[in-house]
Amino acid sequence: MSASALLLTACSGGSGGGGPDDPIVIGVSLPLTGDFSEPGKGVQRGYEAWVSAVNENGGLLGREVELRVLDDQSSADRVVQDYEALIAHYEVDLVFGPFSTRLVVPSARVAEEYGMLFVEPAGAAEAVFEQGFENLFYAAPAIAQDHYAHLADHILSLPEDQRPRTVAVASMDDPFAQGTAHGLRDRLAEAGLDIVVDETYPPNTTDFAGIAAKIDDSGADMVIGGTQYQDAVNLIVALRQLNYQPQIAAFSTAPTNPEFPVAIGDRTEGILAPTGYTPDADWPSNVAFVEHYTEMFGGPPAEDEANAYTTGQVVAAAVEAVGCAEQGECQQRLVDWLRENEVDTVVGPLSWDAQGRPQSAHLIQQYVDGEVSIVLPEDTAEAPFVHPKPEW
Repeated sequence: MSASALLLTACSGGSGGGGPDDPIVIGVSLPLTGDFSEPGKGVQRGYEAWVSAVNENGGLLGREVELRVLDDQSSADRVVQDYEALIAHYEVDLVFGPFSTRLVVPSARVAEEYGMLFVEPAGAAEAVFEQGFENLFYAAPAIAQDHYAHLADHILSLPEDQRPRTVAVASMDDPFAQGTAHGLRDRLAEAGLDIVVDETYPPNTTDFAGIAAKIDDSGADMVIGGTQYQDAVNLIVALRQLNYQPQIAAFSTAPTNPEFPVAIGDRTEGILAPTGYTPDADWPSNVAFVEHYTEMFGGPPAEDEANAYTTGQVVAAAVEAVGCAEQGECQQRLVDWLRENEVDTVVGPLSWDAQGRPQSAHLIQQYVDGEVSIVLPEDTAEAPFVHPKPEW
């Protein structure tokens, strides 16, 4: 591991495990370069905002907090090396999780081996929770398969003459992207809707003409995209070129990206997406978070930043309740406390099952009058659900 890979954020300092006057050192590996570098930097900003806010309010257990960050270069092999180094060599007191399911699973294995509490902001795929991890907690409202729970409930509550009857699904071969799409697909199929197209494509796909043609030929009332960003843009453009006009169109990840309307143009109206966060939420800690984050970075936080900040809140709640923050027996006490308690966060109150799955649901956003607004569930809606979707 090169010295250049090491970044020190917040106050300077060395290894963890110090006395009551020493900082609490938190280690994390993030994809600051490579395929996941953009969201990885967002997670870093969220962690930095949390450290800054905590230190401004007296730290944890009266001690300053220090963040030690390594760049895993978006590599699963590298992330394992990083967490080994953070825990065994640098002897950090606590660890936070990295970005992406592909990096969370191998890093969680390292944390489990060392008996470390492992709260993570971005491993949402069901596969994460099928590994038998006993120390892992996901710091967001719901896992990928449940992201569309509110949308499924709404569709199935519609009168028969308004409900879509046929569904087309196109998903990237990625645990998170497929998880979001297939969770909604399966709910609708169980209720009797007909899945007329169900395609999976490689992550590097750029030509969506063939998939778009299948969807168009099916005449499906609804289209579900298990997408990241560029693939969603390319698929929507291909569907528009064929003048395919669904009643409902839902795509994961991409519509919440600020660049999405720039790429799509003025045809975003009615497009849906799940989100675990909105900066407009009135949770008490969120109001303070948005203000603090905006002051630090010049604009409001997005979902990746919020989930990172939530990770800090979850760990801090356990540390303050248990009264310790170091390697060893303390880690199991932190895990045990989180198993039994609910934590108030910027994404709302969180609690978890035995596998670390959060027991809530994502909000549903939709482009309404050119703006992204929460439309489901109805008791938190900022705008009415638009159905059927206007032509794109």
